Amino acid sequence: MKKILIAEDNDSNFVLMTYILKKYYQFERAKNGQEAVEMADNGQYDIILMDIKMPIMTGLEATKAIKEKHPDLPIVALTANAFDSDRQAAMDAGCDDFLAKPVSSEACLATIKRFVGE
Repeated sequence: MKKILIAEDNDSNFVLMTYILKKYYQFERAKNGQEAVEMADNGQYDIILMDIKMPIMTGLEATKAIKEKHPDLPIVALTANAFDSDRQAAMDAGCDDFLAKPVSSEACLATIKRFVGE
């Protein structure tokens, strides 16, 4: 089963993601950007779902750090800020795709499938 790192500081957003993913994927949670970087270095993940606004280290900073060591690891930005400038900032940081919150289960699963398959 494919394994996902969910970098999300908000409990209710994490619960929503687990509801969407639990039938199809294994997952672990990072509660801030720094934790996401450490977990990416120490774990075997197929994809990362990265919240952009997190404490200690933002999702954009974490993405840059992760992509330096793991350039082929797909990272999908998840953010409530759905402006074109936010999408561009995420892509500039190294994100491979972008999902706006609240994310639909269909959009989330289709995006993950595009990167990691079934």
